Amino acid sequence: MQTQSGFAVVNGARLYYEVAGTGHPLALIHGFSLDTRMWDDQFEAFARQHRVVRYDVRGFGRSAPPEGERYMNTGDLKALLETLGLARADILGLSMGGGIAIDFALTYPEATRTPIPVDTTLGGYPRWSPEWEAAYAPIPARAQAGDLAGARQLWLGHPLFGPARENPGVAARLGQMVADYSGWHWVNANPGRGATPPAAGRLDQIAAPTLVILGERDLPDFHAIADALHRGVPNTRKAVLPGVGHMSNMEAPRPFNENVLDFLAGI
Repeated sequence: MQTQSGFAVVNGARLYYEVAGTGHPLALIHGFSLDTRMWDDQFEAFARQHRVVRYDVRGFGRSAPPEGERYMNTGDLKALLETLGLARADILGLSMGGGIAIDFALTYPEATRTPIPVDTTLGGYPRWSPEWEAAYAPIPARAQAGDLAGARQLWLGHPLFGPARENPGVAARLGQMVADYSGWHWVNANPGRGATPPAAGRLDQIAAPTLVILGERDLPDFHAIADALHRGVPNTRKAVLPGVGHMSNMEAPRPFNENVLDFLAGI
């Protein structure tokens, strides 16, 4: 399958992207500290039916880090899609990428056929658990103390990735991506911003059909967010993948791909 790859300068930032396939456009947005490679089990499979775009969000993978200017990840994605001549797309993202997908649907409804948030974050989500905060706080602290390698190891050892660590192949792929992550967001004040007002208070404004995917073994915070989306977005289907955790697309690629493609075929 022929893949086009390169860099696009959008909103003053240099973003890496890959495009393959024909059909209705489908954008893939990776999770925090990861990059386009997390979609290796989806990219070609989806490109058999869709025009698939995967890219590195600003500050991750091969894309340039923020340089102090205010920006929105949704604006970067919109500009990238326009650069590629794509006016309207399905927007699929995992974790951080899912939060971007939700914000995109609210900010650019005319450019969104459907959002598909997976094991997702949510802008304005007000109730991160003490367990989450206690497990995450030492990671940026370690990076800010100058021990970036130690921060990466703490992050890979976070309970978020517990189920993924049980699969040696998935663990190795995650380890490589995190090893390649610059750590920029752990040691710098990120000038990026999300949707305003935050998405959590505006879910009823998402008119597009929405598929929420969740790994059965993901952490309680992400179950709560998926439930909030299922309740709050008017036209929502929720799919729970059994036996897998936060990295559901990497841990269970076949059922993940089937859920996504079946949903898209029904729109």
